Order: sequence, then C-alpha cells, then structure tokens
Amino acid sequence: MKSITFYKYQGTGNDFVVIDDRKETFDIEDYHLVHRLCDRRFGVGADGLILIRNHEAYDFEMVYFNADGHVGSMCGNGGRCAVQFAKFLDIFDKQTTFWAADGLHEAFIEDELVHLKMNAPKEIEEGDDYFFMDTGSPHYVSFKDDIGQYNMYAEGRKIRYNDRFKEEGTNVNFVERRADGLKVRTYERGVEDETFSCGTGVTACVIAAGLQGAESPVAVEVEGGDLMVSFDKKDDNSFDNVYLIGPAVQVFEGKINV
Repeated sequence: MKSITFYKYQGTGNDFVVIDDRKETFDIEDYHLVHRLCDRRFGVGADGLILIRNHEAYDFEMVYFNADGHVGSMCGNGGRCAVQFAKFLDIFDKQTTFWAADGLHEAFIEDELVHLKMNAPKEIEEGDDYFFMDTGSPHYVSFKDDIGQYNMYAEGRKIRYNDRFKEEGTNVNFVERRADGLKVRTYERGVEDETFSCGTGVTACVIAAGLQGAESPVAVEVEGGDLMVSFDKKDDNSFDNVYLIGPAVQVFEGKINV
C-alpha cells in the first residue's frame, strides 16, 4: 500500500483531484486507480483527475483523466485549476505556457481570476437547431428556452449516445439566451452526467452565440457559478484570442492510501 498526496480544486463547481507528478511516479496506465480516486463514495470524489508534469519546452504539462479513468481531451475548467495549482507550486510568476491534450495554451491570473487561452475550433458545423465544434473537446450546442426545466441526464444521453456520436461520444450543451449573457447546462461524456460547469462547453456556446451576433466578452451563468469568454471574431467567421475567464479554487489538501 502506498500513500498519494493530492489537492482538491474546483472551478465553478467542476471539481478535480490534482497531483504534482513532476517526478512521474503516477502510473497513467492505471485506469482503476484514477477511477477510484474520482469515485465520490470510495475515493476523493471528482469530475476528473489532473497530473502536473514537467515539459521540455513549456512551464508544465497537464495530463487530464475523465472520472471513468480514461485519459481525456482538453478540459477548460481543469486547465484553469491546473494553472492555479502551478502558481501554487511556484512554477511560474505572472504568465504561463503549458501543454495539454489539444496542444499549447497560454494563461495568466488577474484579480484572482484565471484567464486561459483556448484553442478556437477549426471547423464549425451548423445544423437546423444545433452547432457542433471542437474547442479542445467535441461539443454539441443547442439554444433552448427555459433550460432550468430540462432533465439533463436524459436529454443529454439521447444525443451523446445517438447513432452519430455513440462511438466516440460528444459533450452536450443546452443554452438559454439572457439579457446579460447566456445560461449553459452541460452533459459531459466520461462523467456521463451533468456537471456543474464545463469550460470547453462554455467556450463552444459563446462561439456559437458569437456566430449569431453576440459581442465579446460574454458572461455565462453555469450551475456552479459565473464565467466569461472573450474573443476576436474575424471577417470569415473564424475566431482568435479566445479566453475562458473565471475562478479556480484550492479546496483542500490530503493523502489517500491506495
């Protein structure tokens, strides 16, 4: 039996087990260990697990796992928590660059908010009542009325497991327009349920709103709090300088025997 030191972080209710693995002692092939640590009854409990590792070209590398134990794609709120943790570890001072599943990211912290530069989608599919894009993770976005009444588990699963998406999966976002911005609810693959917040999902929703005329920055209410996304929209309807902005908080530190 060995002991693992971990930190618990949350970004607008999206919570993560975060581990300093710069010595690379964590077995990233141990699916069962990751799943156990994320289990809310038998482990620490989290939407995902993040390892901070050294990188030869950048300040650090973020390795992200979904709660089901598998290595995941980019996680926006997880990225903001990773940045806050790296700052806690004195890996950087004011600005940072790091490597994640979808490539290079830049970030800085200002007024206790983490500003994380997201990779804008290269292609955006627009259907009759939806948008589909990859903002580091694949996202289905649909604008609806009164999303507070939605059964996100049931409605999200219908899309996530439909004939098109059931093999690789997709995250599903329902968006409600408001006078002061957007309200977003997200069903996340890998968690296989609604989460309190999804950073890549919020980014996708704001980009979809930007295609419909929304101006930067856009305030977004999620189940776990408030986020903001800023962007530059180009004449060809592509996007650049997309920043996900919001809090990332260390909740506690602990040790667990495994």
